[in-house]
Amino acid sequence: MVKILLACSAGMSTSLMVKKMKKVADENGLEVEISAVPESQAEGHFENLNILLLGPQVKHLEGRMTELADGRFPVLTIETQKYGMMDGLGVLKDAIRAIKAFKK
Repeated sequence: MVKILLACSAGMSTSLMVKKMKKVADENGLEVEISAVPESQAEGHFENLNILLLGPQVKHLEGRMTELADGRFPVLTIETQKYGMMDGLGVLKDAIRAIKAFKK
């Protein structure tokens, strides 16, 4: 089971992305747990996480979140274009690539 957390300013726009990503995962038989929270609550959800995805509007937090992750998982900012298009497939692929690269 891959655990993915999305964080943005209020957790609202990322909730839409979560739905798109879950649909793609279900269609492809991937076992994932994907959730969204406001960035202010992200650290409380770091347990057993495989990756933290940040909405483009909180890209400035990537360094701080990477420090808080303390080498346990990668932190990646979602590409603005993919976020704007609500490209669940593209974002899920980016997340899986980042997880695989991080494990090496």
